[in-house]
Amino acid sequence: MRLVLDACVLYPTVLREILIGAARAGLYTPLWSERILEEWARATRKLGPLAEIEARGAIALLRDGFPQALVHPKAGLESRLHLPDENDIHVLATAIAGSADAILTFNSADFPRHSLAAEGLERREPDGFLWELWSFHPEAVSAIVTAVHAEAERIAGQPLSLKALLKRAKLPRLAKALQA
Repeated sequence: MRLVLDACVLYPTVLREILIGAARAGLYTPLWSERILEEWARATRKLGPLAEIEARGAIALLRDGFPQALVHPKAGLESRLHLPDENDIHVLATAIAGSADAILTFNSADFPRHSLAAEGLERREPDGFLWELWSFHPEAVSAIVTAVHAEAERIAGQPLSLKALLKRAKLPRLAKALQA
């Protein structure tokens, strides 16, 4: 499965690390554009100047680790596309240019299913997508989440509840599955 990762799913660290871990494990192929990566970096500014520097470092690592993920939509493609928020048309153009199967986003209102279906695409939300990956690859997804959880605890310098960590990452369904 080829998925365009919208900036809103790259921004939260725990979610991003789980998604990228799943991509590294070969469970799906991530796609993004320069504009999506730039939106993510700019969104971190509200957390302070160091957050943007950290995001740009993470972006450099993603570019290096997934050079095939960078999609360059053809000039003029966006002009024929329509979405409720014109600022999201570039994400749809990236999905079309990258031959994606779906766009992974929390932003359901701005990516109506009928608009995406007209282009042969789906909209997926992270929790359902990761739960589905876990359903087919429980050992791999569990190992990825365990590694992300351990790194979060290392950074925090204290134990963290996995359930709370995943809930903050907007992954309650995945959290419930992992606890079963």
